[in-house]
Amino acid sequence: MSVSIDITGLPPERVVFSPSPLGELGMMLHVMAAPGHHPELRGWATATSAGLPPDLADRLHEAEFLWTSSISDILLPAEPGVTLAEELAALDRIDDEAFVAAAFEISCSPAYGRPTPSPLVDAGERARVIELAAARGPRQRDFVERMLDDPRALRAWLRRLLEDCDRAFFAQSWEQVRGQLAADARHKADLLRHKGLAAALTAVSPALSLADGGTRLVVDKLASGRTTAVDTGLTFVPTVFGRPHMFVLHAPGWRPVIHYPVAAAGLPPFMAFDVVRRRLEAVAHPLRMRMCRTLARGPHTTRELAEANGVTAPEISRQLAVLKKAGLLTTRRRGKYVLHELDLTVVARLGMDFVEGLMR
Repeated sequence: MSVSIDITGLPPERVVFSPSPLGELGMMLHVMAAPGHHPELRGWATATSAGLPPDLADRLHEAEFLWTSSISDILLPAEPGVTLAEELAALDRIDDEAFVAAAFEISCSPAYGRPTPSPLVDAGERARVIELAAARGPRQRDFVERMLDDPRALRAWLRRLLEDCDRAFFAQSWEQVRGQLAADARHKADLLRHKGLAAALTAVSPALSLADGGTRLVVDKLASGRTTAVDTGLTFVPTVFGRPHMFVLHAPGWRPVIHYPVAAAGLPPFMAFDVVRRRLEAVAHPLRMRMCRTLARGPHTTRELAEANGVTAPEISRQLAVLKKAGLLTTRRRGKYVLHELDLTVVARLGMDFVEGLMR
């Protein structure tokens, strides 16, 4: 599964790399609401949440469905601004129907990539989104009903909420990361300008690739979707607080946005989910699992593995080939013997690679 973006004939100048204050605020709110997704930021989340004024904490809880399980499209600006105030002003210019659709797409939309009637004008859609919101609890139902009854008032309430976040914690945290985000965006833009889009994508993440002769950008995610950037252009927004998530705004009619985590020192790059799946399948086989137990204790020859497991050497060779193709083995020659050993570093990362693939 993947998200595919048509970029046929898209000139490099229509591809933008830029940090976004609103995008990073959205990720900070997500970290505070779902710290289990970001164990390395648990200390920041705990300290920041503890320092919130009680009234602000209560209001954040009311709106947290906008950033808890995913990030609402209203928090992913297609044209990032320099300041949060500038991006909030741009958000104000979106018409009510588009704003409401983007706000509800996380938990009240049956198919993200398929247009649906506006709940502001369609009674059936209104009833449906209220019912779905009610399943998330009374706070979300109340929030959704307030937005449907008076979208302008709710939008003003939400803007004040984000401005209060700016004063309470965001301005200080943004000051600490904006230089890193700007440097990352400049680096990717320079690669795009001098070496082309493929080089820039490689630097962004192994989860991004080009297909069909460079006319299609593919994002490796456990989701399926299609959109086009041919007429709108394409925006890449780096995030420090977002790892391991990579969000892709690909709703119909919107400029596609890829919100990607910047590389962090000491952390391995993302693993393609096909590789993770192949490794999980490799170790799930009963015979290969027993072989892994032996190989984890030290290097063994094919003959030793065959005798230890009571099977033929050709059968062991077939199973070794599967493990090697999955990247789980190291092999070296000692005289006339070939020794196989489990790569414990790769195996130890397998669980985290799986979690990051799910979160991406």
